[in-house]
Amino acid sequence: MTAQPVKRTFLAAVAAALLMTGSLAAAAPAGAADCPSGHFCAWEHANYDGQRANWSGDDGWWESYIADEDSSWANHGISGPGVKDHVKVYSRAHQGGHMTICLTPGQEVHYNGAANDNGDSHTWAMSC
Repeated sequence: MTAQPVKRTFLAAVAAALLMTGSLAAAAPAGAADCPSGHFCAWEHANYDGQRANWSGDDGWWESYIADEDSSWANHGISGPGVKDHVKVYSRAHQGGHMTICLTPGQEVHYNGAANDNGDSHTWAMSC
């Protein structure tokens, strides 16, 4: 065997092992949201377009450019035992009003009519 087929076989075996243990996520689909790892992101337009805000923690009062202007969202938070990895978005400052949308770990929402232009704050939580 030459070095190239051995290398490909080895890499395929490593990828298969990582997929079975859950240590490697499947490749992100084309057009996936551009949101940093460990962050929750919101965009002012559908399909992850326009100005983006991103946070690694809670925010009780969103900045004016994104408050009541959110139209798409992504949760790229880090998951693990005892980690708050869900994101709850609220219609009022300081997590007041009603919850407009809740994102599970890794979830990306390109548009949601009920939550559109309705977010003012968010918190990381253990579940939705």
